[in-house]
Amino acid sequence: MRVLGIEGTAWCASAAVYDAETDAVSIHSDAYEPDSGGIHPREAAEHMGDAVPRVVRTALDDAREAYGADPVDAVAFSRGPGLGPCLRIVATAARALAATLDVPLVGVNHMVAHLEIGRHRSGFDAPVCLNASGANAHLLGYHDGRYRVLGETMDTGVGNAIDKFTRHVGWSHPGGPKVEEHAKSGEYVDLPYVVKGMDFSFSGIMSAAKQAYDDGVPVEDVCFSLQEHVFAMLAEVSERALSLTGADELVLGGGVGQNERLREMLAGMCEARGAAFYAPEPRFLRDNAGMIAVLGAKMAAAGDTLPVSESAVDPDYRPDEVAVTWRDDAASVAVAGGRDDEGVRRGAEATVDLDGERAVKRRLAKEYRHPTLDATLRRERTVGEARLLAEARRAGVPTPLVRDADVEGSTLTLQYVGDRDLAADPTAAGARRVGRHLARLHTAGLVHGDPTTRNVRVVDGADEGGAAREVDGDRAPRPFLVDFGLGYATDHVEDYAMDLHVFEQSLVGTTDGAEPLVDAVEAGYREAGDGGSERVLDRLRTVEGRGRYR
Repeated sequence: MRVLGIEGTAWCASAAVYDAETDAVSIHSDAYEPDSGGIHPREAAEHMGDAVPRVVRTALDDAREAYGADPVDAVAFSRGPGLGPCLRIVATAARALAATLDVPLVGVNHMVAHLEIGRHRSGFDAPVCLNASGANAHLLGYHDGRYRVLGETMDTGVGNAIDKFTRHVGWSHPGGPKVEEHAKSGEYVDLPYVVKGMDFSFSGIMSAAKQAYDDGVPVEDVCFSLQEHVFAMLAEVSERALSLTGADELVLGGGVGQNERLREMLAGMCEARGAAFYAPEPRFLRDNAGMIAVLGAKMAAAGDTLPVSESAVDPDYRPDEVAVTWRDDAASVAVAGGRDDEGVRRGAEATVDLDGERAVKRRLAKEYRHPTLDATLRRERTVGEARLLAEARRAGVPTPLVRDADVEGSTLTLQYVGDRDLAADPTAAGARRVGRHLARLHTAGLVHGDPTTRNVRVVDGADEGGAAREVDGDRAPRPFLVDFGLGYATDHVEDYAMDLHVFEQSLVGTTDGAEPLVDAVEAGYREAGDGGSERVLDRLRTVEGRGRYR
């Protein structure tokens, strides 16, 4: 099968022909380069209108020369996410070509194509994917017939965030390569670092970077520190996703993935975990039609094609909305419970040595992070966790007792709790109790920060005295909340909603038929919450419905 792919989500008009039999792909691209500032939607659409016919003609001419008069068996196009005016031009061209060539039409999700080209080129079976592009940044893992969003930006894409700083400085688009070049001679300065479970935020760091530049900090130092903080955040949440799912493969997608420092951090993180890492060659990282053609061929082979009447574009087309028809469910990324060595539990941030009734938690130095940043995070998280564990217990939330704290060694000695992680066998009764615990935390003005199913330890069917206990007619598991390293005190409803979002996202990303579990979490939250619980749940709906693709 040979497929013509057409890409045009934002700035790059591109066409490619992929031959599935030989795995050969030829790509022709014409990028829009604004004179100043970022991408202007009207100018980008005008560029698409001019460039798409040209790159398609070149791709087809080459294909006819190589394969004869009927060079393709299907036409695939980027259906979204992206800029509406650009997407509509590409879709119109694809419809016309499919009709003219009398071949099927395939609508491809641009972000899933970034993931699939990495999976295709690497040969990995079930990787987690970090997509790091201009308008997007998220972690994806395949489970239960779809690519699930394990974590994502809570405000803006990583490339757009960097471009906001470079526009402030007065540099032209794209800003990423300019930041990378100036960072080579920079020194470290402190900037905000925000991760929430496997989600993350760039708005604070960008504001701080602009202010630092305005205050006279050398631009080289700001660029260096931007990279060290932003890319360390991406590496950290990627490791959290690997830990949650038990996966041992990571692929990188998106144009920001061309940055050498980001690839270096991810490769170092994976090497330390014993995981495999793959970053496609640059032509498949930046926006390109090659990945559209490759995924289009897989979809066409599975019969996943579109009638023209159903081929409308979607500027907000999320990857978790795509029904994955072209791969086997058996290759799911989610392996409940993760990987433990004998006597040692290995998480994303720390190892836990199990010794009878004690658990010794050591926060590991992360070689991929700048030493100053790494030391600061390990110290602050060790101190914060010890304090928040005690405060959570006072609020009525089961947590392990802190036996000893070695701040310099980033080590806590804790009471060993639980028979297993909730990830090993999530139940509605257990999820409901976690919802109650989160409500009690929030009523006390605390957030956990990383309440995933791996950070809930379960004692089966027991109350605090160890006696069997029935909840709603079931011998309910008693969950303990552990790993408060990302927790903090707050009175903001947004922070409470994010706590719930992180936990529910971990359920959806790793559990078959997660909807009843999510409902149970929110039922428990309502039961134990104060008068503000409905406000938090309303804000949770806002968090879930935010448009990430701007």
